Amino acid sequence: MKSYFGKVGRILRWPVKSLRGEELPEGRFDERGLAGDRAYALVDERDNHAGRVLTVRQRPELLHWSSAYGTGAVPTLTAPDGTAWAWDDPALPETLAHSLGTPLSLRAADGQQDRGPTVLVTVAASLEALGEELGAPVDLLRFRPNLHLDLVAPVFAEESWAPGTAITVGEVRLEVTGDNAGPCIRCAVPSWDPRGRERWPELQKWLISAHGNKFGVIMRVTRPGTVRHGDPVTVLPVEDVTAAG
Repeated sequence: MKSYFGKVGRILRWPVKSLRGEELPEGRFDERGLAGDRAYALVDERDNHAGRVLTVRQRPELLHWSSAYGTGAVPTLTAPDGTAWAWDDPALPETLAHSLGTPLSLRAADGQQDRGPTVLVTVAASLEALGEELGAPVDLLRFRPNLHLDLVAPVFAEESWAPGTAITVGEVRLEVTGDNAGPCIRCAVPSWDPRGRERWPELQKWLISAHGNKFGVIMRVTRPGTVRHGDPVTVLPVEDVTAAG
């Protein structure tokens, strides 16, 4: 079995689902994934939609807002006009509802709001190659990963990583195991630029036609610890030969 080596290029966390997030010098990874990642969400309260988590698919304007923890226990949201709002500010729900044009409520959870306790990993060489295929650079933030790796490996090799594939990164071990793990099937969200200003539909069309609509790999933490920018990375891939190409 061939191993791949590299280092951690970027660590990214998205405190509130579908809002812009924050870049970290280091992060704690445990059974929840990256601690604090996607632990908060906005919930649609419209008739016939009540209880559903709001996403960029319904409200691209979510990307006009950003979220970060800073030194607080709860995230701080930054509005399009630059105003900062603590998550526990009683006026925040009404402010968000007015900004997004829909009634909503706030939800907090001990862990992720969508795909469970996972970590999304992307590879720098594949991102660069995707841009070359499309004839224009592709912003990593479209894909909302947690770990972006500078890896010496064939481009798009991760598209065929099967259950059993393992990555050691700093103190942490990640594996392709459990529900929803494996190459990440993309929704329409990456077609929006990271600030929700305009859509690039050709990106998703190309992912579907050339890459089986996959970019990045969903993994689980099997050994917790801290990951720091620049930490060494080793990948022990198990390849699904039927998925290649």
